[in-house]
Amino acid sequence: MLGPGASTPAPSSSQSDLPFTLQDLKAAIPQPCFEPSVLRSLGYFFGDIAMIAALYGVAAQINSWLFLPVFWLMQGTLFWALFVVGHDCGHGSFSKAKWLNNLIGHLAHTPILVPYHGWRISHRTHHANTGNIDTDESWYPIAEADYRAMSWIAKLVRFYGSLLAYPVYLFLRSPGRDGSHFLPSSALFRPSERRQVLTSTICWAAMVLVLIGLAIQFGPLFLLKYYVAPYLVFVVWLDLVTFLHHSDSEIPWYRNDDWHFLKGALSTIDRDYGWLNPIHHNIGTHVAHHIFLGIPHYHLKAATAAIKPVLGDYYRSSDEPIWRSFVRSYWACHFVPDQGSKVYYQPHPSYGKPWVD
Repeated sequence: MLGPGASTPAPSSSQSDLPFTLQDLKAAIPQPCFEPSVLRSLGYFFGDIAMIAALYGVAAQINSWLFLPVFWLMQGTLFWALFVVGHDCGHGSFSKAKWLNNLIGHLAHTPILVPYHGWRISHRTHHANTGNIDTDESWYPIAEADYRAMSWIAKLVRFYGSLLAYPVYLFLRSPGRDGSHFLPSSALFRPSERRQVLTSTICWAAMVLVLIGLAIQFGPLFLLKYYVAPYLVFVVWLDLVTFLHHSDSEIPWYRNDDWHFLKGALSTIDRDYGWLNPIHHNIGTHVAHHIFLGIPHYHLKAATAAIKPVLGDYYRSSDEPIWRSFVRSYWACHFVPDQGSKVYYQPHPSYGKPWVD
């Protein structure tokens, strides 16, 4: 079983509780899907930057409170798209050059207040332990007894403030886990990674100073209009999408020896965001991403089409409206049984039937 900081394992093909192996899935995917294109990756990065800059120009030119809500929604969505580009960098699927991944990763994540290396390492832990109740890092379920023992404020953040939880997660991690994404001494990180974490924390702090400088120069209202509001939209997007990746009453979770990498990687679901799919770089195409981390986002649709016949019923997807999926999962995914594996999310016993059914 893997702990914090562990790298993605190389599962054995002898695991016989699935009718296919990792090698079967890899063989089904065309080899070009595994090859990042530096020019194409940079195109997405600079494209997002250009749209963000253009939208700032439009907002400044119009300078109307009537337009601001539209601006906030659009700019926050583009912040989220920029995060997805940095997400590729963190997985090494942006390019084969580690220095370029780290450079673009910082350029994509620092402006939206994400400590690149701190997030990258904890996200690596999530991918190496997906579907494992005890060692997963992101949106893992809580056992019923642990849920009942949680403080009211922990429940507030985890269950009722879930769409604004990400900044809290960066500072305090999730319930039952200790560590900060900003402290090199955090249990999240190996000693050899502390210099990288410190670098990202310094970049994050420099961005905070820039924002404070803008507030001093132009006033707090300027900062609220042009940064804080779009940032909050970005946070909602990040929490919504990642929550829906791994929260569904039909997704199994495992304990102890019943878990292995490939089975855990299949404990996710593809979601359809409609016309927003190309804007946020098809991030809803998530099953193939969890199985093969090195596939760039622009090859995930082709990889998914290739492995679906092999996966059969093990492939999970949903094309229902996103708002309906969120309400359903928000209602149904509260905790899992204290014992057993495999287990599924249960609703709180005081809740009735979801009104969306």
